[in-house]
Order: sequence, then C-alpha cells, then structure tokens
Amino acid sequence: MVGADQTSVVVIAGAAVLAPLLADRLARWVAVPGVVLELLLGVLAGPVLLGWANDHGAIGTVADFGLAMLMFMAGYEIEFDRIRGGPLREGLTGWVLSLVLGLAAGGLLALTGDHGAGMVVGLALTTTALGTILPILHDAGMVATPFGARVMAVGAIGEFGPIVAVALLLTSSQPGRTVLLLIAFALVTVAAGLLAVRQHGSARMGRLLRATLSTSAQMAVRITMFGLILMLWIAGSFGLDVLLGAFAAGVIERMAFGASDLSPGQESLVDAKLEGIGYGFLVPFFFVVSGIRLDLSALADDPRAVLLVPGFLLLFLVVRGVPTYLVSRRDEALDRPRRRALSLLASTALPLVVVITTIGVEDHRIKTSTAAALVCAAMLSVLLFPLLAMRLAKEPAATGS
Repeated sequence: MVGADQTSVVVIAGAAVLAPLLADRLARWVAVPGVVLELLLGVLAGPVLLGWANDHGAIGTVADFGLAMLMFMAGYEIEFDRIRGGPLREGLTGWVLSLVLGLAAGGLLALTGDHGAGMVVGLALTTTALGTILPILHDAGMVATPFGARVMAVGAIGEFGPIVAVALLLTSSQPGRTVLLLIAFALVTVAAGLLAVRQHGSARMGRLLRATLSTSAQMAVRITMFGLILMLWIAGSFGLDVLLGAFAAGVIERMAFGASDLSPGQESLVDAKLEGIGYGFLVPFFFVVSGIRLDLSALADDPRAVLLVPGFLLLFLVVRGVPTYLVSRRDEALDRPRRRALSLLASTALPLVVVITTIGVEDHRIKTSTAAALVCAAMLSVLLFPLLAMRLAKEPAATGS
C-alpha cells in the first residue's frame, strides 16, 4: 500500500518538473522565475489547499539538505579573484548599512505590536538571493562582466552576512561565546581550504579526478559531497547554523578545483554534474517543500498582514537597494543604469527569508501571518526586481552616469 509520505514525494517531484514547464509557457507573456512557481505549486499541493503533500519525516530532511545544497552552490559560484578589492569592500559596506536600516525597520515593526518580530524581520531584510540571481546573469551572459563581478560581491555578502548575523543575534543566547566559535570555525575552514587546495593540486589526485570524470567512481562529485557533509557536521558541532558550513564548503571546493590541473572543459563538466544534483533535484525539492510549509491561511485570516506584503517589498528596496546604490556611486566601472540594476538585484531575496522566518516562527518570535507576508514579499521581489534589473543592465553604456 502506498503511504502518504510516498505520495508526497511523487507530488513534490512532479511539481519540480512542472515548474519549468509552466515558466516556459508563461515566458511569452511574463518571465516568472522557476523558484516562484515551485513555491506556489508547493502551496497548492500542501495542507492549506489540496492536501496532497506534507513535509513529514525524511521529506523534511531532504528539503533541508536541498537548502544546504543551495547555499553550497552560492559559495561555489563565487570567484574571489574577480570580486576582491573594490567590489568586495563596496558589498560589505553596503551590507553593514543595510543591517543598521534593517534592524531599525524591524524595531519600528515591533513598536506597532508585533513584539519579538523586530530582529527576525530586520535580518530577513538584509538578505540577497545570490543563488537565485546568478542563473539569470548566466543566461544574460553578464557573469564575466564588471557588472557581474559587482553582483557576485553584493550577493556573496548578502548571503554570508545574514547567516553570521543570525548565529549571533537570533539563535544564540551567548553572543560572546558565539563569536569565539565563529573565529574557531573560520580557522578550521581556512585549514580545510588549504588542505583541499593541496590535495586537489597533487599530480595523483589530478590524474584520479580526470580518469573518473566519466566512470562510476565520479571522484570529483564524491569528494565534493563529502566536503559539503563534513562542513555541515563541523558547523553543527560548533553549535553554528549548518548553512554557514554549506557556504564555506562551496567556497573551499571552488578554490580546490581552481588549484587542480583540470582543463576548462573538465571543470565545466564537474560544474554541470554539481548543478545537476543541486538545481536538478535537491534545490527545487527544498522550494516546493517551503511552499508546503508556508501558512497562507494565516495571511488570509489577518487583513493587517496582507497590507504588510507591499510594505515589506518596499523595505527590501530601501534596506538593501538604497545602501547598495549609494555605495556604488563612486564605482567608475558602473554607470547609472547599472547602479540601479545592481540595487534591484541586491534587493532580491527569498531563500534566507524562508529560513529566517521559519526560525522566528519556531522560536515564537514572529506571528505566522507576519512570516507569510514577508515570504510573499520576497517572492514578489524575485518575480519583479531581476526583470527590471536586466532591462536596465542591458541599456547602452552611454546612457549612464
């Protein structure tokens, strides 16, 4: 007899297939990111509407690993030799300003009666969905441009900064101890990175990686998955959010494969295999399950929360977009349209908003209706901001500055 959990897996997998098909159909009228459709299909199949799927047991575990894979891919996509220096400094400065604005906005919300929500909302507003916007840049051929480097820097800080802030401000009752643990984790990460670079750069490992690219051994993929799981375990053992370990694992593996003697074609093959595992299965699984977990009924029952949706959407622009635009004004590599485009992409949020609001609801810091409003606003940011940003980024350079 087929159980409810087995049925849920089939429904979730089917939604992951249906999302890109719908996106392709809708493309003639409007460009809808697949991640938004995955969330909406999850809501449709979940207990709020049709009741076809749940997130019980192993389903939730696979979804959580999908989130870890998303964060891994975000770290793996970052090319530090292209963003170090000015782009990284600008990204960090802009995010610190965003943190101040976000916590201030959250504090104002707490004063209106939603006590305890201030920290959750404030941190959620500082996030940037790097893993969501990088594929859009890839499709537009902009990753290798100066604009692409700035987006990568802003997105990297917008992913990494909130994870650290959540560890310090949201999930820890002893910030001082957490700081020490973060420092220790950073040292372990550096040591792991140096070891990985050394091993990947050895002649024996290089030969093994090349020889197994098209065999059942698949050493490149096995080593990568082991590295991800190991860093998740290390972060968890330190009492830190495992997403920090996932992001660090991505950075380490990118550095390691960069030090190997794989040819560009072989590196591209490894990238394709990892993207197949991540974006082909685990990541969409996470987003569909996130839709199943989203309690839109709470939003429908609270008219005030419905009004929060456009307010939160505007706050994403104010908290992330405005500081990014102001900091980038001195960047000679960007004209005015591309600065505006960068600000819009910096304001695009979703995965970490889902994570932070989930933590807030579980800790009873934020009402489910407020959390649902924040996630809905993040979905709209993914739907609207990249579309507008790409139009601005493609304008002739002569229109800028």
